[in-house]
Amino acid sequence: METIGWDEFSRVEIRVGTIVEVKDFPKARKPLYRIHIDFGPEIGILHSAAGLTRRYQPHELQGRQILAAVNLGTRNIAGFESQCLTLGVPDSEGEAILLVPTDQVPDGGKLF
Repeated sequence: METIGWDEFSRVEIRVGTIVEVKDFPKARKPLYRIHIDFGPEIGILHSAAGLTRRYQPHELQGRQILAAVNLGTRNIAGFESQCLTLGVPDSEGEAILLVPTDQVPDGGKLF
């Protein structure tokens, strides 16, 4: 495990947002969804390509609050501009389980 300093870690903005739209992503090499996430008035809606297709159906994601890193820059994935990194951890089979707040919180709230 590589060690980083607190200053370096604190530059990563992890925010809570609500998924407002989920679309299939047939152009991607591996199974992904194109997700639109509302991070509140300060940030607005950002897009993310997320590998959640084996564990979640689109209707299960719609309206759900999630955590994402919002300041890592844009990444082009099969022609789709992924603007944030949706955060999750692997289950016993390596499939992503979303990191979510346990209670409803305001969109845009920053992890501290």
